[in-house]
Amino acid sequence: MASFPEEQRYTYADLLEWDDAVRYELYAGLPVALASPSGIHQRISGELYLQLGNYLRGKKCRAYYAPLDVRLFEADGDHPEDVETVVQPDLMVVCDPSKVDRRGVHGAPDLVIEIVSDSSRRLDRLTKRNLYQRAGVREYWIVDPEACVVSVYTLSDGVYRTASAYGADASIRVGILDDCTIDLSLVFPET
Repeated sequence: MASFPEEQRYTYADLLEWDDAVRYELYAGLPVALASPSGIHQRISGELYLQLGNYLRGKKCRAYYAPLDVRLFEADGDHPEDVETVVQPDLMVVCDPSKVDRRGVHGAPDLVIEIVSDSSRRLDRLTKRNLYQRAGVREYWIVDPEACVVSVYTLSDGVYRTASAYGADASIRVGILDDCTIDLSLVFPET
């Protein structure tokens, strides 16, 4: 992993020039290298994407998966050197096609799903949760593969409500999508 001076801030322009073999996120100009996902992470991500993608076929909203850069706070007219926060959610749904461009997504997705690992647990539960809330992500899911639990946060008046937790035998209604339900028994099949 590359070492970066803590006093220096980086931008999306810098990130675009770095080695593609390592994935990075930027938090207020501070880079964080991302670990490769585990097999269970990939299986969970794949099943969630499959269920969301099948539901969204032929609809305006689209599902996307990592790695895809999301510039949460990019404003109209910003250039890569103006952007200091870039994340790569494990999964997301974007309902406004104008937010998707050749570099990824600018602005808040409608739904973000993060699958926690030992290396990302604190980042997903605190840092990213606060960023997604501030950016206006309407629904945020945290998937815990070890506990086989999905915590769902919904935005209300700019603040995430206390999470609802769902176990491996539950089905979750996706709040931002009409009549879309995710079957967790397919996401966590070993329980």
